[in-house]
Amino acid sequence: MEIKNAKFEISNADVKKCPATDAPEYAFIGRSNVGKSSLINMLTKSRLAKTSQTPGKTLLINHFNINTGQWYLVDLPGYGYAARGKSQRDEIRRIIEDYILERPQMALLFVLIDIRHKPQKIDLEFLEWLGENQVPFAIVFTKADKLGPQAGQKMVDDYCKVLREQWEELPPIFVTSSEKPRGREDILDYIEKINREIAEEKSATAEEKHDKEDN
Repeated sequence: MEIKNAKFEISNADVKKCPATDAPEYAFIGRSNVGKSSLINMLTKSRLAKTSQTPGKTLLINHFNINTGQWYLVDLPGYGYAARGKSQRDEIRRIIEDYILERPQMALLFVLIDIRHKPQKIDLEFLEWLGENQVPFAIVFTKADKLGPQAGQKMVDDYCKVLREQWEELPPIFVTSSEKPRGREDILDYIEKINREIAEEKSATAEEKHDKEDN
């Protein structure tokens, strides 16, 4: 897939104020400081998302319009930033859960994991919550440039081994580096594949409706 244009559209804390379109949305989420903004900028070859050394800067649902409304890239707030007060953590949780559970346009959630870290309880619990709520998701390992190829693959393999203790089938997995860059085409090709499937399903539904009306 080629991203011909990408632009910021809206930020808000209320899922009901998200863009009123039926275009598929691909949301990105992860623990604070996982490299989410850098990954988004790498995917779009732009500086759409503001990067910062300070974790927890994204506090709203940010919609980016891709290829003139063909699909949306959604930047969700990071979770697990302990320095926030309880009330703010609760608000962030509400924003995240409302979007994930109530936004029918969300075609897939990309969950970002820092490849350098062993499985963290907060990430595993979040993935389990997604499974319980039947949310479609993929795992994106970030910062692969920080490890050598063998060390990085071992971290991924070890992570998958832990996941298999709870999951019969693993979600799609991508390994990325915003610095190299690495993983860009894999993620965009997967998004294109889902977009194509959604378009085919809409076409089949419309054709079925048309046939019923004719009969």
